[in-house]
Amino acid sequence: MKIAAFDIGGTSLKMGVIDDQGNILTSDSADISHNARDKILDEILAWLEKNPGCAGIAVSTPGYIDTDAGYIAMGGTIRDFDEFHLSQWLTEKTSLPATVENDAHCALLAEKWLGKAKKLNDFLMLTIGTGLGGAAFCNGALIRGRRNRAGEFGCLLTSRPTSSNIERHTMSQSCTMTALRENYSQLIEKSSDDVTGKDVFDAYDRKEEAAQQVVNKFYQDLAACLYNLFSVFDPQMVFIGGGITEREPFLEELAEQLAKYDPDIRINAATYGNDSGMLGATWNFLQRQPEENGL
Repeated sequence: MKIAAFDIGGTSLKMGVIDDQGNILTSDSADISHNARDKILDEILAWLEKNPGCAGIAVSTPGYIDTDAGYIAMGGTIRDFDEFHLSQWLTEKTSLPATVENDAHCALLAEKWLGKAKKLNDFLMLTIGTGLGGAAFCNGALIRGRRNRAGEFGCLLTSRPTSSNIERHTMSQSCTMTALRENYSQLIEKSSDDVTGKDVFDAYDRKEEAAQQVVNKFYQDLAACLYNLFSVFDPQMVFIGGGITEREPFLEELAEQLAKYDPDIRINAATYGNDSGMLGATWNFLQRQPEENGL
């Protein structure tokens, strides 16, 4: 069985054809920097036309997702998807069954299906990129919550709010690559558009004072929130995904901060990097076809 899989990100749409064993048969990506719904949907339909013979469609996307209905209540970084029945729309256009799942949930499902979490019953997924996503797998099940909002770790506070703008004091505002770039660019008086995450860490490695300041705070805030998550969930492992894990000393640097809280806090990099969304979306699709797959 072949599944057409899509991972809708903050700036790019990843597209693939994946079989029911998790093998990626072909893949590509498209720029969606402006987050326009029509552009994204056109790219999906064009990919499906170029890759016929798929048994269904699996989508990973940001936001609050009613997975049973394939309904996006709030689209996260893709606000054009607010209150949109994406799976219904796709089925009407293609006559194929379609499923939709939250992107951090998909990263977690990929780890459970094919990665280092195969034998784990209690683990967390933290995705660090343009934003910060999270997902929790507890007692052998993905936790969704009453409104499908469980795992929004980016909403956790990193400090006591000193204004009515609560979001300023959350992980999303201190523990993402966007925040890292913006905080650094303010100190060196440059536009954040002219600064990459690599620029910040390169300056950090050179012991540049401004970079040392923002990167140290980044690690401190991230470690504090991981300590809180361990205290609440008591997981066997926290997996961290996103481009930041490509930095070779990242896990070691974070572990140094975590050791100040609890040396038993275990972290690891997500296994499949940028393919996690598509793989997890595929497994979500397969789980929802029990009569065909015996799952």
